[in-house]
Amino acid sequence: MIASHSRLFAASLTVLALAIAQGAVAQETRPASPSVNPSQDHPPAIILEPGQTPEAAPAEDEPEDGAPQEKTPGGDPAIDVAGDDEPAAPPIPEIWSPIPTDAQGRSAYGLYLAGKLALMTGEGERGADLLAQAEALTPEQPRLREQAFTSALLSGDLDVAARLAPTADASPAFTEGGRLIAAVQTFVHGDARAADAALAARSIAAPHARAGLMVAPWIAGAAGDWTRALAAPPAQGDPVTLAFARQNRALLLEKRRKYAEAEAELKALSDLPTLGALFHRPYGEFLERRGKRDQALAVYQAAMQGQTDLATARALARLQAGDPPPPAPNFRQGAAQALATAAAQAVAERGNEFAVVYLRLALNLHEDAATQIQLAQVLDRVGLKAAARTALSRVGPEDPVLYASARAQLAINLEEDGQSEAALTELRAAAAAQPDDPRIALVLAGQLIQAQQFEAALTLLNGPLLNTADQGAHIHFLRGAALESLDRIPEAEAELWAAHQADPNNADVLNYLGYLWVDRGLRVDQGAGLLAQAHAAAPDNGNIQDSLGWAQFKQGYYDTAVVTLEQAVEKEPANAEINDHLGDAYWKVGRRREAVWLWNRVLSLDPEPERKVEVERKIANGLDDAGPATGVPQ
Repeated sequence: MIASHSRLFAASLTVLALAIAQGAVAQETRPASPSVNPSQDHPPAIILEPGQTPEAAPAEDEPEDGAPQEKTPGGDPAIDVAGDDEPAAPPIPEIWSPIPTDAQGRSAYGLYLAGKLALMTGEGERGADLLAQAEALTPEQPRLREQAFTSALLSGDLDVAARLAPTADASPAFTEGGRLIAAVQTFVHGDARAADAALAARSIAAPHARAGLMVAPWIAGAAGDWTRALAAPPAQGDPVTLAFARQNRALLLEKRRKYAEAEAELKALSDLPTLGALFHRPYGEFLERRGKRDQALAVYQAAMQGQTDLATARALARLQAGDPPPPAPNFRQGAAQALATAAAQAVAERGNEFAVVYLRLALNLHEDAATQIQLAQVLDRVGLKAAARTALSRVGPEDPVLYASARAQLAINLEEDGQSEAALTELRAAAAAQPDDPRIALVLAGQLIQAQQFEAALTLLNGPLLNTADQGAHIHFLRGAALESLDRIPEAEAELWAAHQADPNNADVLNYLGYLWVDRGLRVDQGAGLLAQAHAAAPDNGNIQDSLGWAQFKQGYYDTAVVTLEQAVEKEPANAEINDHLGDAYWKVGRRREAVWLWNRVLSLDPEPERKVEVERKIANGLDDAGPATGVPQ
């Protein structure tokens, strides 16, 4: 039972590992934005139907009207940068006449099909390039232009995306997004004046107004247009956007050597009653750069009162060690940080598609490990797991904290993709980079149990990082699971009971301990009670429902067990163990034909060797107390 049920505690470790990765990025770059209601001046980064409120918008993982999501490379759902308000466009004809061809004699339709095939097989860059070539031959097809534009965004080829950005008869998400990309890419290529002129002529409008507001001052400063760079932010707008716009202005004031104004603005932001925590660290770093180390120390220490802010803690430790503060950002770095901030706010409002665009632009401006992790998190959120792995793999070891966070998140991605050994390798790298981080040690211990390296897991769980006086339920739980797998049952019981005492309502703990007692015949009735609690806490979990059904079987309630186990099989139809249990229950109620059919099915589900031997014996002879199965149709 342990092999198939181990994913229960692995799933909870996934939450912990993601918290490590997300926490490091949020703390290391810019804290998550508080929930606010943006005003009409700076609308949220999602497109709503007329009259629809943000609360009524479809959830991230629930396509509207139950429509299936279009797939892109590796089976990932496609990013829709246009929303649902696209105007009707002429369909791409199945046959063009006359057939447009390029200099090599390749037809537009052939390029289009080859591009779509490349996207389907995971060749994102090649697919985007082929679609762009098809679009060049058929400029009268706006829908193809939009597809090529979107594919270029997905593959990260922002220069191509800027060239292909729709300019008319398209959704504002396309047209304004294209204008934003074109301006930023112009800046990337060294022409700040041209980029500034484009933005001065017409500001970026909704739904990308926030990103335009955040990045434009940095481009203006790089162009020497200090009137625009230092202009006060709008008086109206959502508080978070306006606060970050004020921070941008303060940093630009610092670059302009208007230090008193910059300090006054940063102090005012740090003193805001609700949002001030977002600006303690930037204010402290500014004070350090001005040589006001004592004041900076006071800001950091006050910020840490009752808080566990990783970035502020690192800033405090750096200051106390006498190390220099980070320099003020240059224009490209400032623009990149502004776009990353806009991306964080877009994610908070479920605008993940827009966040991907902003983060890719930010990375084009300035390669940054924290932004790579932020991009990977958003890509993973929208289902682009292969692209997320690529982003995470680009995080180098220069910053051990961010490197370890990237490795931990990459391990989760690989584990979800069935690459357990690769996941273990990444977690070992994370632990090597941060050997004193108990969170990473805990995730590694869980992965070692998944890999059935129980002794190695116990070495970590019993080591000084995890075996502490205040260790939580999770550590007791994993230690108990490893001990049970080594057949050290009394020790396992003690650890699992300690986990239960520490977290009485944890469904995973209830299930694991309850199943141990039931399956081994130790405390069947008491174990059944724990499993009933677990099922009540997680009624949709097929593994827990299987445990409850097996407890009913062990108690002799065979008819009830059949009903419970049938429902468990519906939830986990490919689980060999649950099918095996239902077969046993069928046999006990006299449904022997169905029992043998299920046992044969178990053999097709790649069971573990011990189960395979036992099931083959049951097919030949029936259950031990039921006589041979000879003559029962199979």
